[in-house]
Amino acid sequence: MGLLLGTTLPTAVLATENGGSVYPMGAENFGMAALPPAGFYPLLYANHYSANRLNGPDGERLPVDFKLRASVLAPRLVWVSERQLLGGQVFSAVLLPLVDLSLTVNGRHQSKQGLGDIDITALGLAYHHSPQLHSAVSLDVFAPTGGYNPNDLANIGRNHWTIQPVAAVSYMQPQGLNWDLKLMYDYNFRNPDSRYRSGQELHADYSLGYGLNPHWILGVGGYAYKQLTEDKLHGITLENSKGQALAIGPSLKYDGGAGFSVSLKYQKEFAVENRPEGDAFWAKVVIPL
Repeated sequence: MGLLLGTTLPTAVLATENGGSVYPMGAENFGMAALPPAGFYPLLYANHYSANRLNGPDGERLPVDFKLRASVLAPRLVWVSERQLLGGQVFSAVLLPLVDLSLTVNGRHQSKQGLGDIDITALGLAYHHSPQLHSAVSLDVFAPTGGYNPNDLANIGRNHWTIQPVAAVSYMQPQGLNWDLKLMYDYNFRNPDSRYRSGQELHADYSLGYGLNPHWILGVGGYAYKQLTEDKLHGITLENSKGQALAIGPSLKYDGGAGFSVSLKYQKEFAVENRPEGDAFWAKVVIPL
């Protein structure tokens, strides 16, 4: 679901390859680590992201006429097994992002639609420590299935593999405090066409809210992002190429029981360095089979 901006942008001041990431920051919400009973569960994520500015290394707005709009529908199929491994419930998943991207930079415009980079949860383990406390760990792999052309202004795919270890925890009360944290580490491989290797990324989705009753949770959510290592081009380290960002906004979840739920969220980015700064609307629907 990560988007890649074009090669016309100033790569020396944008973190990762032209300021994008393979993971859609802030995608998850309340109950993110609480896996349901064994079975197949279709999910649908919907996202609209917009940004009108690029930030430099000190968070300053760069002198670039910039406009980014991206809408994504991403069905995900989660399989929860009856088997256990290391005391955890085994699960796996696959996510297929369908992207509508529009980008304008200094009067030049390009739009693209199509399949983005597929996210495969190769192996996951879920733990139910109590009715309130749940945790999960997994290993995700992002495959370069999205369209990419190094000469285009905008690309849906990032054209490289990424391995992402994940750890998540959720604390849930039907009437009371609810909080969640999903921590991820992105190990990016080199783009074979551009010879660019994005740095390693650490980021987390979070939520904090209050259960009004067994069906409704109201609170806030967002993400925190920090790039840990600098990018490389043709094996040469690019100085001052680390990015960072924070986001927060209101969040709402309705749990209809029997595995069905709907989540809605808005998040505004701030403290952004070497990346686009914008805002996003999110919806997530879980439908048990």
